[in-house]
Amino acid sequence: MSVLVVGSLHLDVVLRAPHLPRVDETVTGSAVTYVFGGKGGNQALAAARMGGRTHFAGRAGSDRFGDMLRETLQTSGIDLSQLQHDTGPSGMSAAILNADGDYGAVIVSAANLNIDAEQIHIPTGTTLVLLQNEIPEAVNLAIAQKARDAGAQVWLNAAPARLLPDDLIGLIDLLILNRVEADFYSNETRFAKILTTLGAQGVVFEGNDHPAPKVKAHSSHGAGDMFVGALAAQVDAGKTLPEAIDFAQAAAALHVASDDVARATLSAKKVATFLNAQSNR
Repeated sequence: MSVLVVGSLHLDVVLRAPHLPRVDETVTGSAVTYVFGGKGGNQALAAARMGGRTHFAGRAGSDRFGDMLRETLQTSGIDLSQLQHDTGPSGMSAAILNADGDYGAVIVSAANLNIDAEQIHIPTGTTLVLLQNEIPEAVNLAIAQKARDAGAQVWLNAAPARLLPDDLIGLIDLLILNRVEADFYSNETRFAKILTTLGAQGVVFEGNDHPAPKVKAHSSHGAGDMFVGALAAQVDAGKTLPEAIDFAQAAAALHVASDDVARATLSAKKVATFLNAQSNR
């Protein structure tokens, strides 16, 4: 059993500031860090760290950002045999974190727009293929069809929100949205299953609320990707979605409460320990 993540890679330039700037405002920041990112890369790392056998397919550029992205992936235990090389710049984003840990970001897709779907195959034993909207729609459609032909589930984390064609919708087994994306798709009735994440308020799935564990937030940046990756790893391991949601929310809570150094050491064992502590309260 394994998970295939097909998606974006970005080198995130993260700026800390007292608040997000308004139009025409310049804000004095306090720190800058360079962080591995892109929803595809983040979700693949999360799935691997949460115990899932993980394959990744995407594209990084020939610049220094691309080298940094590849260096992080190569230490993760993820199968990178389908990582493509682009001769241009890598994807990147600039994110601003405020004093409360909330953030706003801008992404530049670059190499991610050149992913060649024809070079991507579904590895033998793949139970689940995970997609996002940071790569071209045509790539998602081609990979979703390959996944369906191979008998694998198709999950789409529809971030950022965009209109989806009927052909793609018909191939999706689970649509994962945050509250902003849920508003965008609020009149959409063609999806089989929808899971909505609400940050600190938890998750809604099939009409049921799943409250999130309460933690002191360091930063919410990347929490949604940790949730999705952990969820995929758990379902691939044989858990039902409701069972997997509780684990994935615990993983996201630990992510939110941790700094960048601690996040790199998060594991399925640490999440299980956290869940046990929560249940004994």
